Amino acid sequence: MVKDYDVGIAGSLTMIVLFTTVTLLLRNFYKRFNRFQKNSEVVQENEDDN
Repeated sequence: MVKDYDVGIAGSLTMIVLFTTVTLLLRNFYKRFNRFQKNSEVVQENEDDN
């Protein structure tokens, strides 16, 4: 039942594009999340000072 499929250059390029896009999106969301965490810590410190 196992068959060998030749995906060719189009399949390889598609996978490269998909993995690159997912990596960039995850990196951007991670950077945004860290920036949000830092901002919320600063706000909490300012509230504690008052």
